[in-house]
Amino acid sequence: MPVLPGAEPYRHDGGEVGVLLCHGFTGSPQSLRPWADYLVERGLTVSLPLLPGHGTRWQDMQLTRWQDWYAEVDRALTELSARCSRVFVFGLSMGGALTLRLAARHGDAITGIVLVNPANKVHGPAAPFLPLVRHLVPSTPGISSDIAKEGGYEVGYDRVPLHAAHSLRNFLRLVDAELPQVTQPLVLLHSPQDHVVPPVDSARILGRVSSTDVTEILLEQSYHVATLDHDAERIFQESHDFVCRFAPEAAEKGSSAGG
Repeated sequence: MPVLPGAEPYRHDGGEVGVLLCHGFTGSPQSLRPWADYLVERGLTVSLPLLPGHGTRWQDMQLTRWQDWYAEVDRALTELSARCSRVFVFGLSMGGALTLRLAARHGDAITGIVLVNPANKVHGPAAPFLPLVRHLVPSTPGISSDIAKEGGYEVGYDRVPLHAAHSLRNFLRLVDAELPQVTQPLVLLHSPQDHVVPPVDSARILGRVSSTDVTEILLEQSYHVATLDHDAERIFQESHDFVCRFAPEAAEKGSSAGG
């Protein structure tokens, strides 16, 4: 199947500091592309993969599971680590959960992480029944484009494939159990008004990670896909400042790139 316009994966080789960007469930790299461009303009090496089953049609996602999505970001991290002296990982929604698992498993290979409205649990009254319902109903209405900004649009599916949703539920339980293994410095930005992932997920993550250098930032003007919303520029700037704090060479490279 051809990839939807705008949903293509993206890679740019810049300086010695690299950032891996992880998109969300049923979404695509389009939701993070402005973030990627911002970092590239400041001299960073950036990898923004397209997760398996995403960016084409929702039926393709029915055939994939969390192991496929995680394997793709793990592969991208390995490539980035071979190219860069320091690597950071950023994620939106389920991409935040992928980021947390990478951090738990790779330790010092990741210098720091940035999470935007990270998912910790599949919510809703139907969630406990997913193991059964997924065999009776193939999909439910989509969750994309939860954006406060007028005209904001996310390239994602208009349906949620329930086999994949069940796998996501299992994955989030696994990540939750591994949160104490996350020790890296982290920035967590979340929207009080989020119609996809409630703020309780961010609170749960902050309460369970072992990181001691933690910054929490509220995105008061944005909904779930905050990287395409009113607070996008703040997310980009805060994340770049975070990178420069732990990799000063990125600030120097950025000055050269900007010049």
